[in-house]
Amino acid sequence: MSPNSTSSQINNPLTRLSNIQGHINMEGCNPTVFHDGIVPLAPEDPLFGLMAAYKKDDFDKKVDLGIGAYRDNNAQPWVLPVVKKAEELLRKDPKLNHEYLPIAGLADFTTAAQKLILGADSLAIKDKRVVSLQTISGTGAVHLGGLFLAHFYPRNPKKLYFSSPTWANHNQIFSNVGLPLETYPYFSPHTKGLDFDGMRSTIEQAPEGSIILLHACAHNPTGVDPTRDQWKAIAKVIRARKHFPFFDCAYQGFASGDLDNDAWAVRYFVSEGFELCIAQSFAKNFGLYAERTGVFHFVTGAGPDAQSTIARIGSQLTLLQRSEISNPPAYGARIASLVLNDPELFKEWQANLRTMAGRIIDMRKALRLKLEGLNGKEGSWKHITDQIGMFSFTGLTEKQAVKVKDDAHVYMTKNGRISMAGLNTGNVDYTAKAIDKVVRETQ
Repeated sequence: MSPNSTSSQINNPLTRLSNIQGHINMEGCNPTVFHDGIVPLAPEDPLFGLMAAYKKDDFDKKVDLGIGAYRDNNAQPWVLPVVKKAEELLRKDPKLNHEYLPIAGLADFTTAAQKLILGADSLAIKDKRVVSLQTISGTGAVHLGGLFLAHFYPRNPKKLYFSSPTWANHNQIFSNVGLPLETYPYFSPHTKGLDFDGMRSTIEQAPEGSIILLHACAHNPTGVDPTRDQWKAIAKVIRARKHFPFFDCAYQGFASGDLDNDAWAVRYFVSEGFELCIAQSFAKNFGLYAERTGVFHFVTGAGPDAQSTIARIGSQLTLLQRSEISNPPAYGARIASLVLNDPELFKEWQANLRTMAGRIIDMRKALRLKLEGLNGKEGSWKHITDQIGMFSFTGLTEKQAVKVKDDAHVYMTKNGRISMAGLNTGNVDYTAKAIDKVVRETQ
């Protein structure tokens, strides 16, 4: 470059202005107030980290047992046929628009969701002592319920108890709204079933008026549910201690294939006169994972002031919802509403649910059969078929779960939880052999 061209660049007004601005910015800049002592780097979400590792893995026989979403026998996402029909009806609707929904959501949807979880003949619905708001899936419903209780539940100190283990997001959601948390025993490593005595005893000893979070069906992550007699005993303790039940229902119809059976615990508590709330998700049972479709229900007890009570509660829930999301999304709610309110579509949806639940039940049977065939010990994997729903707690230790991933490319969470939906007729034999091998080699 010639001296003349260098001089020309230096004397260029735009260059001089840029240099001056750079010096001003450097001299006047302040270090961020959000230094690492204030905002530490958050750890990666373990489940999403597992998913990312699976996607990067180029091993041809890799198996994904971490994903919490249904897969068909070809390991592909399944759009429910009834959902496709509903989408087609929406596309042909000349009145369809993109206007805001009300703050409480699509009324035809939330009303149908009430009947689905509580029963069409529910006295609580007939007495008009239920309020329901559409939410950002079940996660949003859990959050809205936690936020309401943090603001208005009149116990001091407030304590919320959830099962150990529970859905990983429960802890974060309730912590973020400021509710003090405790746990009650739930899974027995010895029996690989419910630690009923530990659960009941802890709930019995909890401070009077505690909030008790309960999984309505298909407990996540264990797949272990109380029997109906055990639910009755749990209700008896909760009533005696004046606790407040909070049901999280993410798998109605998906667990057993029977919508009424999967809602039994919730309906029993309501029939017993409990004041309670319910977080209801339509992600799993409609396959609407990305549409974030859910409902939060609050049911108050029967009494002369029940309707005025539920009106006050509903008004405050609406204010909380307005300040956070203003209005819920419409698309998933419209799909679910069409299906829930049309008798023929509803019947087809029930058949789709039986397809999903049935395939998962078949995979439980197949995995147990193959594992017991490999170790020659009949009944040693009985807990696989005793458990229900999408997930199963295998009983594998963290060391074994990591080893089976590293050695055989079978991906599961470190606590040994597997998604039964990730199994199919093409990989269940390979998976069983990998699990059997790691159990034999690693204690």
